[in-house]
Amino acid sequence: MHATTTIFLELGAVLFALGVLGHLAIRVGISPIPLYLLGGLTVGHGGLISLGASEEFIEIGAEIGVVLLLLTLGLEYTASELLSGLRQAAPAGVLDLVLNALPGIVAAFILGWGPTAAVVMGGVTAISSSGIIAKVLGDLGRLGNRETPVVLSVLVLEDLAMAVYLPVLTALLAHQTFARGSLTVAIALGLLVAVLFLAVRHSDKVTRLVFDPKADRNDEILLLRVLGLALLVAGLAQKMQVSTAVGAFLVGIALSGPIAEGAAEVLSPLRDLFAAVFFVFFGMQTDPESIPSALLAGSLLAVAGITTKIITGWWAARRAGIGTMGRFRAGAALVARGEFSIVIAGLAVAAGIEPKLGPLAACYVLLMAITGPLVARFVEPATRAVRKRLPARA
Repeated sequence: MHATTTIFLELGAVLFALGVLGHLAIRVGISPIPLYLLGGLTVGHGGLISLGASEEFIEIGAEIGVVLLLLTLGLEYTASELLSGLRQAAPAGVLDLVLNALPGIVAAFILGWGPTAAVVMGGVTAISSSGIIAKVLGDLGRLGNRETPVVLSVLVLEDLAMAVYLPVLTALLAHQTFARGSLTVAIALGLLVAVLFLAVRHSDKVTRLVFDPKADRNDEILLLRVLGLALLVAGLAQKMQVSTAVGAFLVGIALSGPIAEGAAEVLSPLRDLFAAVFFVFFGMQTDPESIPSALLAGSLLAVAGITTKIITGWWAARRAGIGTMGRFRAGAALVARGEFSIVIAGLAVAAGIEPKLGPLAACYVLLMAITGPLVARFVEPATRAVRKRLPARA
């Protein structure tokens, strides 16, 4: 009874504090992710307050948060949209991944962390935050802009790359042999191809597993079926040595049509809750005293990350025939990093790859989640100011 009481008190305090931090972030006009990470640093190992009784529950909640993040991401796209985006934006996507993974890979080798940590850091610096970017574009009224489809196409390519990258990373972190690791990757790629085939040719049959089109929609049943299916597939994926995140992502892709919209709607509050718990748990696993030592490297990576994303967006928008201002808006929109960078770093931290990797990733995401929306907001006036000065200097 005493343990249960303590868990309720700790969880209640944490969730209420997260609500306050989220409200503060909205008032300031930034993503709540940095504040959630700071909250985790405060209540984690070495923080001001230590949570003991509820830490195991929070860890399980964090795992569910990863599943829900990838599930709802998959629900945003149909298989045909993913394949179409792959064909149209492949050059920009390849440039994006190579250019933005490079700073993380170089940093890991400079710090002497080895090839596995380099693969992790490459993923941390390469993947933009779809959640933050979507919110920023909506807040700034740019969803109808000509450059927005370019931005979304790049994000789609990143999502597809994640489906391939995560099983590769999982195999590396598990220290599997080359043969075993190759088998894991082959299984993941086979599942991806199979799900895309089913979603393109038989999406109606897959959808009937969770929704009967002849019946009125019942949100309770829909929530239970979609979440249950996602957790089942995620568990099976993990049992097959494939990332749970990949399994959840594939479930999202397989569901299409009105069911996908309905599922995203009913899952949204649950996703936000467990995603917040996930960010807190990552912060809890990071020692606050190690953050200052990572600040310089994190700041240098942030500068590199801002530069490479702006180059990526500018080039992709130019290739689509968009004007100068739209090119810079596209690049600035891609700057923010967030949930997926933390997912990748969290896998490495859990595997105990490199003790300094967690603090650097946390520092990097804090900086990028804060500066990303600011860069997107102020890129237009900054570009205008520079363009006005150029003729005067000529």
